[in-house]
Amino acid sequence: MGSRRLQDRVALVTGASSGIGWATAHALAREGARLALVARRAAALEACATAIRARGGAALVLPADVTQPDEVARAVDATLARWGRVDILVTSAGAYIRSPIATMTAATVERSLAVNFYGTLYPVLAVLPHMRAQRRGHLVLVSSMDGKKGLPRDAPYVVAKFAVAGFGDVLRQELHGSGVYATTVFPGRVDTPLIATLRVPWISPKIPATAVARAIIRAIDRRQAEVILPFPARALLYAHTLSPRLADWATRLLHLEGWETPAPGATTQGDLVK
Repeated sequence: MGSRRLQDRVALVTGASSGIGWATAHALAREGARLALVARRAAALEACATAIRARGGAALVLPADVTQPDEVARAVDATLARWGRVDILVTSAGAYIRSPIATMTAATVERSLAVNFYGTLYPVLAVLPHMRAQRRGHLVLVSSMDGKKGLPRDAPYVVAKFAVAGFGDVLRQELHGSGVYATTVFPGRVDTPLIATLRVPWISPKIPATAVARAIIRAIDRRQAEVILPFPARALLYAHTLSPRLADWATRLLHLEGWETPAPGATTQGDLVK
């Protein structure tokens, strides 16, 4: 069951039905944490919980839509009723919603914000008073490299992920000295169902969700402010810091936005929500 660095800590993970959330829930369980699993798909959450329990872990299944603050509040209340506290929050629920700006509508951006930003904001606001009261806790906000350097066709997603990045930056500073820590995670392309239909260039391969989960565990252990992975993502950020036009040129040259290959009957608007 691992090194058990988080023995008996209570961790609430949103988006736990697949991808980064699923992998992170299992990584936390291996370190001894008790898991509150939140997502819309109850059956997928049950499968995640069953796998955790099979390894001797503890898991609570809490189906909820993170775009609805009352549902988020009920999930947090249920966790507190079961275990009395929340020590770790990982917000990884999301939807990959794309559109070229020329054809984008305000409604598309609002839909992206609802899941990718407010789906982070509501859980943080729900657990923060409890963490402040116990003077201990760690908030992990999963953003994206799209929250550091926007890619073409990703504007709705970029808007929301930049919002998460800005919120996390202020949150971390305002929590200084409170005993509660905040980390913002900026993964590049991750091999999850959210981008299953997206082909990516060789220089920007999809990394496994387990790599992000391992980085999250390290970040909690080391109280890191930000995590950026993998190296090509960091390299693009360094280029952007040096010269935005240089990073724009590299993005065009390498076709970093990728190529859509939708399955029959699928939408290219990234409607899968965890």
